[in-house]
Amino acid sequence: MRIQTYDIASRLQPYIRSICTMDCDDAVDTNYIQVLPDTCVELFVNYTSTPVAIIGHELHKRSIVTARMSRSMEVQMRKGAGCLAICFYPGMAYPFFRLPMQVLSDTTVTLSNLWSGTVMEMEDKLANASDNNVRVVIAQKYLLQQLALGEQDLQLTYWLRLMQRSGGSISATDIANDTGLSRRHLSRKFQQYMGLSPKTYLGVCRFMRSLHSLKKYPALSLTQVAYESGYYDQAHFNRDYKMYTGHTPGEVLRAQYIVY
Repeated sequence: MRIQTYDIASRLQPYIRSICTMDCDDAVDTNYIQVLPDTCVELFVNYTSTPVAIIGHELHKRSIVTARMSRSMEVQMRKGAGCLAICFYPGMAYPFFRLPMQVLSDTTVTLSNLWSGTVMEMEDKLANASDNNVRVVIAQKYLLQQLALGEQDLQLTYWLRLMQRSGGSISATDIANDTGLSRRHLSRKFQQYMGLSPKTYLGVCRFMRSLHSLKKYPALSLTQVAYESGYYDQAHFNRDYKMYTGHTPGEVLRAQYIVY
């Protein structure tokens, strides 16, 4: 499978982490891979007549939105498939879809259910485009149209960045105290824009931080990784890995089919 990344329009950069094309030119479907949770929403715009992927046990024929918030997903690309993959920063997808994000959390939804009549028009333009560079330009124009209709909560953006910088070590109570909001109001805001409660989001952030350490510092022991990632003990570290991946930390480290 060929994957190519592209530049993001300046207006979209605060919202979108990456844009890439994924073309499966092989004569067979790709092997199944397990993609771990990362609190992000991703948009896959299909520009071929081939179904884009099997996610879990469901075949998705057209453009889709996946919200891999707190659970891993098994993914298999279909032979001949081609799509544009757009990954939003955590909490930054809301202005483009304008519905409570807890509705999308840990699900895969057909894009036409969210954007109604514009999807078929966009898919046709991408299918008829001369190359992938043109496709990226077209897709970003549609994203800018959606963004013009939505709005982002700047206070929530600040909270998310604070939590991300802490690697999940700050508490929801600390965030509530910092903002002067009740924990209930803070939780409602998170569910609307993020799709997760503050506590769940912080837990996934800590898990993601440990994944980064596993990959970047392979010489560290698992005990060291747990400590550096903010876990109080090895048991809690192992429990999170079982919950988010279905595997132990050591199994995740060795597995070739797990993507993180």
